[in-house]
Amino acid sequence: MTIRRSSNDRLALGALLVLAVGTFTVGTDAFVLNGLLPTIAADLRVSEAAAGQLTTVFAVTYAVSSPLIAAFTGKLDRRWVLGAGMLLFTLGMAGQAVGESFAVVAVARVLAALGAAAFQSNAYVLAGALASDERRGRALATVAAGMSVSMVLGVPIGVLAGNWFGWRTVMWGIGAVAVVVALLVPALPAVRVPSAGLRERLAVIVRPPIARVLGVSVLGTAAGFAAFVYLPVLVAPVAAGATISWLLVGFGVGQIAGNAFAGRATDSLGSSRVRSISLAGTVVTFALLDLAVLSLPGSLVLALASGAFGGMLMVPQQHRLFSLAPDAPTVALGLNGSAIYGGGALGAALGGVVLSTAGVGWIGPVAAFVALLAFALALSSRTSVAQPA
Repeated sequence: MTIRRSSNDRLALGALLVLAVGTFTVGTDAFVLNGLLPTIAADLRVSEAAAGQLTTVFAVTYAVSSPLIAAFTGKLDRRWVLGAGMLLFTLGMAGQAVGESFAVVAVARVLAALGAAAFQSNAYVLAGALASDERRGRALATVAAGMSVSMVLGVPIGVLAGNWFGWRTVMWGIGAVAVVVALLVPALPAVRVPSAGLRERLAVIVRPPIARVLGVSVLGTAAGFAAFVYLPVLVAPVAAGATISWLLVGFGVGQIAGNAFAGRATDSLGSSRVRSISLAGTVVTFALLDLAVLSLPGSLVLALASGAFGGMLMVPQQHRLFSLAPDAPTVALGLNGSAIYGGGALGAALGGVVLSTAGVGWIGPVAAFVALLAFALALSSRTSVAQPA
């Protein structure tokens, strides 16, 4: 892979931190709605299951737009794409803050998702490009840590602020941080990556080893979203309002621990072992969900465990894609971003259907089953070798 970038490699760590702040901002928006679901549903005069589909709207838009944005901006300096993405994300946050109906808020979610797709997929591409092979896992983990920290700080603070000042104030706050990130983007090293059109991207998808890895991302993310989007409903008997923020803190602490473990373990143990630990742990955690939510301590343990095992998954996935597609790593990582959000859309929709038809007691078993499918697919791809397109 040939990459044209600034010769000042001392900027690499600072660049990773800016990218991490960006993923923190996007992550806060992606997850804070889950903790505010009852409030948003009441304000927009829709059911909680319907309000949960705002997550689906965001995820579907991200999944579809990510490869399109990458294809049409392939020749641009990544800083232009990152900055434009964060500005569009800011417009989406403002639209959510002022929207008075479900339809308006849903359209604003689409704008936010377009901006998030432009920023987040390129953030991981830059992280991988700026790092050497032996430190790539840790570089990817640094950027991914922004998402994890959003669970510890951004989401709980957002939930508390939402309960005190209203959920729309939270949207304005996230938008303000996004503006700061957009202003920092020009300080990043100039990076250009090999461009690829839609035909080339589709050619990468159909490589069987890569398709299996992307399938694991879809199913692994779907399992988490099927349960996590409806966390306030799941824990309603033992936690409500501001108490939910402490469960989100637990989830975020688990995410940080899992992400930190994955960064170093992927470099030392290999991506396949770390991925297997992540998915097996997720299966067990969701299988015990109905038992865990019977008490507040059990719910906290559940949050920690699901955060830790979920936080381990994406670093080995990204690392593996770098190895499987050495001729098109930027394409593979962009597609993985689509797979993650496609899985999020699938999980949010699946959880909503289960909640509306079978009831809250079936969300845990269904999430565990989806995670089991991901684990089985991961095992089948362990010895896969990518073939040239």
